Amino acid sequence: MTTGAGATAPTTPGRATAYQVVRRLQRAAAHSEARLIAEAATLAGGWAVLVDRGGRAVQAHPVEAASRGVRAAAHPLAHRHLAVRKTVDATLVIAPGPAASPTRTGLIQSATIDLLRVRGVARHAEELHRQEQRQHRAVLALLLAGQARLAVGVLGCDALSHATVYRLSGEAAEAAYGDLWHRVRPPGPAASPRTLVGLQGMDLTVVALHGAEGDLHRRRDLLARLAQRYRLTGGASEPVLLDMAATAWLEASTARSGARAGHLAPTAGLGDQGLLHVIPSGRLASWSAAVLRPLSGEQRKALEACLRSGSAAAAASALTVSEGTVRQRLRTAGSALGVDLDDPSAQALLLLAVRAPTAQTGPVPARRLRVRPGVPGELLSAERAHRWASALLKPLDRPLRIALRCWLLHRARTAPAAAELNLSRSTLTQWLARCGRALQLDLASAAVRAELHLAVETVAGDDDVPEALPRRGGRTYGARRPG
Repeated sequence: MTTGAGATAPTTPGRATAYQVVRRLQRAAAHSEARLIAEAATLAGGWAVLVDRGGRAVQAHPVEAASRGVRAAAHPLAHRHLAVRKTVDATLVIAPGPAASPTRTGLIQSATIDLLRVRGVARHAEELHRQEQRQHRAVLALLLAGQARLAVGVLGCDALSHATVYRLSGEAAEAAYGDLWHRVRPPGPAASPRTLVGLQGMDLTVVALHGAEGDLHRRRDLLARLAQRYRLTGGASEPVLLDMAATAWLEASTARSGARAGHLAPTAGLGDQGLLHVIPSGRLASWSAAVLRPLSGEQRKALEACLRSGSAAAAASALTVSEGTVRQRLRTAGSALGVDLDDPSAQALLLLAVRAPTAQTGPVPARRLRVRPGVPGELLSAERAHRWASALLKPLDRPLRIALRCWLLHRARTAPAAAELNLSRSTLTQWLARCGRALQLDLASAAVRAELHLAVETVAGDDDVPEALPRRGGRTYGARRPG
């Protein structure tokens, strides 16, 4: 039993007005249930006991009155001199002092009962809040473990097929979490959450759940405002299938690493210049579905995780399997597709395929991926593709374009590219930084590199090779070494 003995009893109110009585009870209720019962006993000039439905005294002031309160709650007709009032969850027993009038006792009893109900509602809301938080944490854990089917089962909503992951961090992450929670809770108790929110230390994770054509602008704008208000550093992934949520989680982390405080950075890409915006979505979706059709679910997940993250090790971490397992699945995926997955053009085309929107039509027949330099003709006409690539690469002069092309052909490995270009690694690094600044793109992004590779191969001529790099002498353009 919890008693009011631990709280200091207020002084006798004397001739307090009805308003003063209620205000004192409100202040006590704001502190604790024990303080409320103690205040009611003091205002009545006697004792007060709160008895639960099981007949147990849960609050009593003074503690010695607990047994008398239990007897009165069980047999109210035998204790007519006491004020006994039952509610749904408990019974309040007040023994007024000789100076307390029936009217004053009734006021104390009614106000106390109302405040107990308010506290009960708040307690229920708090418990519901904790349950919802536990549900969000459980579903987030399932998604990041690759258990999309179980996650959807917990939510009870089969219409959810895609997810977009946001990761924000900062000293005010907890305050931002409390603000965000009340904005994204479902409208009714039976509604499934469309936005999952989790907090671990100063790391706030948000997963927006939606269909293939889900409108994410509202959530993205909300989180951008939240990042600005609380000075959080945030990153957003691209929309992915639910079973690729772990990979999107890595994408959001990578995007966050390049963001400034108070900003939400999207996964690095070409924006409106990207092929996802240039190629008609229906055509791209059908092509993607046909190209990826030979793959099993495990093969596709391994391929997408590796292409999006940029390495088999990162993919293994996202898929919670060993790196050897990822590499074995990649080998079988390459065999199923009939392509060499070490070919940079194959990688660029497959990354475009996994990033494409999902086809809304029925199953499409498999189509063998034809690995050729540049944008495939079935996606864009040669003229349209050349116009797109020329506009994208216009800020680069010919030496930079040659250096960029060589680096991309070596799958973004600086040392072998520098050797072929006959440049020092530091010089090539400086040139690549100039390329990034001129194009206003993040060359660390796998998606950016893939589309740049398709662009430079689309416009490359016979003289866009390292041997044709202008040589002007000096340390930057040294004479080529023999052999």
